[in-house]
Amino acid sequence: MLAHLSGTESYLTSAAEVSSATGIALPTVSKLLKSLAKSGLVTSARGAHGGYRLSRSAHNISAADIIDALEGPVHITECSASDSNCDLEDICNVGGAWQRINVAIRRALGDINLADLQTTRAPVPRFDFAGLPINVEGKDS
Repeated sequence: MLAHLSGTESYLTSAAEVSSATGIALPTVSKLLKSLAKSGLVTSARGAHGGYRLSRSAHNISAADIIDALEGPVHITECSASDSNCDLEDICNVGGAWQRINVAIRRALGDINLADLQTTRAPVPRFDFAGLPINVEGKDS
């Protein structure tokens, strides 16, 4: 949906048009667009010529922004949430590591923007897992 809206930045796009272009059911599109408008990722206008558009450039909307808008902030463990109320936090030996992992995930999601998500063949950086280089397909190089 956001990818479709990024291609129509110069005009308002109706929920029905987004539904038709994406193949997503209109009630689902309407619900998601309302959430995206509430979060500030899209702007909306009512009326016969109303509709939706991105509130800022696709280059300025991160994957983290999108996930936060639709699902809330990413927390892979209870203790990685800012409002954590885990009963084991005081005695847990791994909470700090999980919090660092959560920060790394948030940082990675913040580094990818909507324009990147639309690029069909964006290069994926190589990385090592357990000391082994991994390629895009997830197999050993």
